[in-house]
Amino acid sequence: MDTLKNLIKKNDSKILLIVLDGIGDLPLKDGKTPLETAETPNLDTLAKKSALGLHIPVDYGITPGSGPGHLGIFGYDPLKINIGRGVLEALGAGFELKETDVAIRGNFATVKYENGIPIVVDRRAGRIPTEENKRLIKNLSENISQIEDAQIILKSGMEHRFVAVFRFPHLVSSEVETINDTDPQAIGKPPLKPLGKGEMAEKVSRIAEIFSQKVAELLKNEPKANYVLLRGFSVKPNLETFEERFGLKAGCIATYPMYKGLASLVGMKIIDFEGMDIKDEIKTLKREWQNFDFIFLHIKKTDSSGEDGNFDMKTKIIEEFDSFLPEILALNP
Repeated sequence: MDTLKNLIKKNDSKILLIVLDGIGDLPLKDGKTPLETAETPNLDTLAKKSALGLHIPVDYGITPGSGPGHLGIFGYDPLKINIGRGVLEALGAGFELKETDVAIRGNFATVKYENGIPIVVDRRAGRIPTEENKRLIKNLSENISQIEDAQIILKSGMEHRFVAVFRFPHLVSSEVETINDTDPQAIGKPPLKPLGKGEMAEKVSRIAEIFSQKVAELLKNEPKANYVLLRGFSVKPNLETFEERFGLKAGCIATYPMYKGLASLVGMKIIDFEGMDIKDEIKTLKREWQNFDFIFLHIKKTDSSGEDGNFDMKTKIIEEFDSFLPEILALNP
């Protein structure tokens, strides 16, 4: 990194990093993927006069999650830096995490009970509306404020997602990151019991189990979101900022908290804007273009439509992005 820093020179050039998250796919229609199916005249023209290639964000044979994948794209080594989803979601949701905090990402989920045992029917509770999420979090926050010596802080995310922070009166160690997710990653299976290695991890696991039980009782009459799955038990790491590393003042335009959290973690300024659509992000990009040396623009809808198995919607989102490309290129990145 010292060699890289010695090469840094200030100039008027600007860099735009656009990530169409989850754009890769399978050839499910006429032997083509959504990207191959989409009509993308502007991307095709750009590709003809561009340097093209594949990026390996972590290493060969490793399929990374969003956190490690984006860290690699940003120029950090995800094999040396472990950042849990909980921290990313919490930072993206605006939490000022402390050294006494354990951050956890939560999913509202749907379960059915068989002989008293919860069985996961939908890991995302049908992607409930965000307004419904807020109602549920308000109810939970009013009824679960503390477990043992941990203050319980909850905040709504998008759709089925939320953030839980367990705030202790003492420092917490990274051993809590050994705690497994309670999400079984499949329907038809019971939620997993949170387990970790070490005294602190065992304590947090116990509190997480009690929290899940209390939530299940409070939500037992909800038609969809009657359970929660917990993921990414983590503590905030200390990282060199993007500007320290590359000499670039960086900004982030994103709609989903986790990506804002990751950008915030490396010192990017989170750019606020109204709306959730690509057109809103492009409008913000044009407004903020002169204020930064580097802008990271994240598009989530390609990923979420892929997660839902919606081939046609994913194709449509790619085509929508293509329609904005002339406006982006007019900025001369």
